[in-house]
Amino acid sequence: MADETIGIVGAGIVGLATAREIARRRPGSRVVVFDKEPQVARHQTGHNSGVVHAGIYYAPGSLKADLCVRGVPLLREYCQDRDIPYREIGKLVVAVRKDELGRMDNLYERARNNHVPDLRRISREEIREIEPHAGGIAALHSPCTAITDYPAVAREFAKDVEDSGGEVRLGFDVTSLTRLPGGVEVGSGEERVRVDQLVLCAGLHSDSVSRLAEDGTEPRIIPFRGEYKLLKPERTNLVNGLIYPVPDPRYPFLGVHFTPRVDGSVEVGPNAVLALAREGYRRSRISPRDLLGLAAYPGTWRMAARHWRTGLREYRGSLSTAAFMKDAGLYVPGVGPEDVVRGGAGVRAQALDRDGTLVDDFRIHRAGRVTAVRNAPSPAATASMAIAEHIADVVLDDAYPDWALR
Repeated sequence: MADETIGIVGAGIVGLATAREIARRRPGSRVVVFDKEPQVARHQTGHNSGVVHAGIYYAPGSLKADLCVRGVPLLREYCQDRDIPYREIGKLVVAVRKDELGRMDNLYERARNNHVPDLRRISREEIREIEPHAGGIAALHSPCTAITDYPAVAREFAKDVEDSGGEVRLGFDVTSLTRLPGGVEVGSGEERVRVDQLVLCAGLHSDSVSRLAEDGTEPRIIPFRGEYKLLKPERTNLVNGLIYPVPDPRYPFLGVHFTPRVDGSVEVGPNAVLALAREGYRRSRISPRDLLGLAAYPGTWRMAARHWRTGLREYRGSLSTAAFMKDAGLYVPGVGPEDVVRGGAGVRAQALDRDGTLVDDFRIHRAGRVTAVRNAPSPAATASMAIAEHIADVVLDDAYPDWALR
């Protein structure tokens, strides 16, 4: 209906892309984005490494695989149209030990099933042709993997929403969601805004905001802080493109890697350590409320029982630059603690099920007039425009069944 109001909670890249897509498809409707921060893209989007993933890692047929591959050309065209940096610098996924070759072969088949363009297996000698300073005995080369500026993309999305007659309401901390006949009331303190449909894209707070909408308690968000080092400017010439390890299939994290940025810097990282606050970008940031929530959730303890050894190793790298760089040095031999300075950090909103399983795929749930994005970690930024299409298909089609989302 042209006179309906559709609300979006969350002014990160997924929320803004969704608002933009709905406004584009439904001219005349009122789209309102709510966010507690004074600026857009303050959390996961604003701390993103900037990589545009090609779709190598994700299980064929999963939402991650389908929406990542669909999202890349949409994002590339948008960046080119808006003069946002988009550079196809390529990626190597490098095996440094013989026991990684089988996993690399499985990754290659997975990527082929996902129709990742121009991917090929290369030898030790071919690695050196692409990355003269890299190590490794074999690799996958993805020449189309790119880097961009995701905060700039998010700001353009917000501008598109406003240019279409929509509104981005910043400083609006959502404290209540009340289901009404034919709509939902969004509250912030004493203020109330009624919408006909509501989409929740709250990232680090997706579970708590979903609970406000009576959308269940699971999965729970577990915050993992990813810390980066920066290569010193005189050492950035050691890396031409992205250099990644072969990932451990037990985890939805990709391991410590080398990431050139559009500003010319090169990041090394991230690790993955349990953050002591949802917005715990610094080690010193502790939220008793968030810690209590972690401790009270059975899935936290089940996850810890399975993965405590890996957790200790990650914390060791967090506390020791030498330990952090030991793994990195396998991929660019000769790079050590003296070649880096402290970089930034991000916090990943990782969904966790009650049985202790780290949720790997995107998880989106619809209940009546509320559609909740419950898990959207990497490659959500890459896939943001395709995720927006997917959500808009559901929100704007009243006949679409609730169970059809994953």
